[in-house]
Amino acid sequence: MKLYIQQLSGDIHEEVDTHNRMLDRMGNDMDSSRGVLSGTMDKFKMVFETKSSQRMFTLVASFVVLFLVVYYLTR
Repeated sequence: MKLYIQQLSGDIHEEVDTHNRMLDRMGNDMDSSRGVLSGTMDKFKMVFETKSSQRMFTLVASFVVLFLVVYYLTR
C-alpha cells in the first residue's frame, strides 16, 4: 500500500512538472504574440491618423480579403 502511494505521488509530481513546462511555453508564446500584435496596432494607428481615403480603403479591403482567406482555409 505504501509503495502504491509513493508511486502515485511520483506520478502526480511528474504530471505537475509537465503541465508547468507547458504553461511556461504557452506564456512565452503569448508574450511573443503580444509583441507582434502591438506592432500591428501601431501600424493601424498610423494608418487611421492619416486622412488619406485611399489608404483607408486599402486597409479595409486588405482586412476583408484576409478575413475571407482565413475563413475559407479553416472551413
